[in-house]
Amino acid sequence: MKKIVLLSLLFVLAAVSAHAQQAIWGVMPLVSPEVHADNSVTFRFSAPQAQSVRITGDFLPARPIPTEYGTFDAPGEAELTRNSEGVWEFTTAPLAPELYSYSFIVDGLRMPDPCNVFQIRDTSTITNVFLIGGDYADYFKVNDVPHGTVSKVWYHSPVLGMDRRMTVYTPAGYENGDKSYPVFYLLHGMGGDENAWSELGRATQILDNMIARGEMEPMIVVMTNGNVDMQAAPGETSAGFVAPTTQLPSTMNGMFETHFPDVVNFVDSHYRTIPDKAHRAIGGLSMGGFHSLHISKQYPDMFDYVGLFSAAIMPREGATSPVYADFDAKLARQFAAQPALYWIAIGDKDFLYSANKDFRAMLDSHNYPYEYMESPDGHIWKNWRIYLTKFMPKLFKK
Repeated sequence: MKKIVLLSLLFVLAAVSAHAQQAIWGVMPLVSPEVHADNSVTFRFSAPQAQSVRITGDFLPARPIPTEYGTFDAPGEAELTRNSEGVWEFTTAPLAPELYSYSFIVDGLRMPDPCNVFQIRDTSTITNVFLIGGDYADYFKVNDVPHGTVSKVWYHSPVLGMDRRMTVYTPAGYENGDKSYPVFYLLHGMGGDENAWSELGRATQILDNMIARGEMEPMIVVMTNGNVDMQAAPGETSAGFVAPTTQLPSTMNGMFETHFPDVVNFVDSHYRTIPDKAHRAIGGLSMGGFHSLHISKQYPDMFDYVGLFSAAIMPREGATSPVYADFDAKLARQFAAQPALYWIAIGDKDFLYSANKDFRAMLDSHNYPYEYMESPDGHIWKNWRIYLTKFMPKLFKK
């Protein structure tokens, strides 16, 4: 009887093990993407019954898409060619160094590349990614250098009356030392969350590599969740698997700016910071640039360095928060306090270009000093990763 029980148990364990391991046998025989020596890339998709397979990616000529917010540059599309075995292929021209994203469109249905396990989420869109190294794209690689620590940290906001999460980067050696560091608060755009800069923006790799090369000061970098109605990234809170969306309550209504001292107070009380204006920076992309602009003018003695990456500028129509009142007077107080750096960057095809041009004209009319960078392309992560590599070396250089 004992032998029968033992054999039955072994059979069950073997079945469970086989089930647990079944994923390893689902490896696709195709190679996609395949990066060639000249940096051209071949994509492959096996679909013998498909009538059409297309690829959409940011390495293809952009398609302008009109929306209620302006015209966006959407990723381009290209047709794949089917061979006799039902495998569809497309090969690019040689590509410049960059982190690229793409998806397939099979008979009108968008889907990821089943041969590429490397994927990333931007709001509710999942895309595959691949990296062409060289030039500034080498900042995006995990290189053999000392690595900082990335933590997902919960804090309590008395202003909002809730617990919320932030991503915190501490530089290599932080845990084993007693040195205090300056802090850079790095904010995401609409639809993003506290994971956006470390995942889409490759901020962790950029920080490790730039610090190791001696191109920037070692610093703590705090990446908050800019959506005050969210505790943390979708699927990582008690709300469960809620669908990611850009249409969240309280977006750019002043509450994020109002609660921001809670973030700074928590960081200063839980990390070895240098807790003064000269050792604090704030910057962000799009909505995060908007927040950086309005937080820094609301609290002119809090941040000495301000970075606006493709920033939205003025509040939405109907926004009534006191944060947005007395715009000119608050900006005057901020510049009277002589920030060490006010830095603005935007792409020449960005739908927010005109708003930024008008804002710079206003700064010029008052002789408020700032630095400006203009790049090609539109409202895209390619620009924001580059802006991060240009902005951070300028911080804390007094």
